[in-house]
Amino acid sequence: MANLTNLYDVSKCTACRGCQIACKDWNQLPAVIEPFKGNYQTHEDTNGQTYTIIKFFEEEDPVHGLSWNFIKRQCMHCSDPNCMKVCPRGAYEKTSWGAVVHDPDKCIGCQYCSTACPFDVPKYLKRLDIITKCTLCADRVEEGLEPACARTCPTDALIFGDRDELLQIAENRAKYLQANGFPRATIYGKLELGGLNKLYVLTDTPDKFGLPVDPKVPAVTFWQNYVQPYASWLIPLALAGSATSFFTTRLLANKKGEHVEGGHE
Repeated sequence: MANLTNLYDVSKCTACRGCQIACKDWNQLPAVIEPFKGNYQTHEDTNGQTYTIIKFFEEEDPVHGLSWNFIKRQCMHCSDPNCMKVCPRGAYEKTSWGAVVHDPDKCIGCQYCSTACPFDVPKYLKRLDIITKCTLCADRVEEGLEPACARTCPTDALIFGDRDELLQIAENRAKYLQANGFPRATIYGKLELGGLNKLYVLTDTPDKFGLPVDPKVPAVTFWQNYVQPYASWLIPLALAGSATSFFTTRLLANKKGEHVEGGHE
């Protein structure tokens, strides 16, 4: 099956947050009320009960004056997901069409995936002691439906479909924007980390939207790559080493005590 994904075009987004509400509704997530911070953004970031948000970035340019940048934030559904690599319980899997899905029944709340994610997406839900995140509405897609967020968008800033086809739409749109007042318009997700399964059309450089310009995979795979494969004999070896150290230390201490006592006779 071809890769299916969302394309989000910031130039068409009105920050209505319909996608945010649709996500809450479909996933039956409760409201999370955060203190007012003096701006229009409802949440600082995604959280254990909020899988997608619209982020606001205010910028003042000496030439063009005050401007707003909006962006939809959620799981990037990486082509080579690091969260899946580090999970010790195999709670992550990648569908045949590209969504990275988390199984809460296998999750032990260790939060390795949160640390390993280049975009800080998986969030800990303390109440249930598990991790949660966007699934790209895998349950809907596998029934032939669009993700709830894409279905809801009133301006087609968010569309769902074949990744290759959406990439062509994104390239044409970026060229149009570059020729019409947005010379730094670009595509995000095409090449980053080998290609993401979420695509963006940006009107400016990624950093203006809170995205890493050159995302890197955190080096937290030491346990999975080097320790876990050999744990069956490394752990007994470590215990044996500790026992040897304990008895050697006691033996030396006893010898030293005998020597001191002999010196006083």
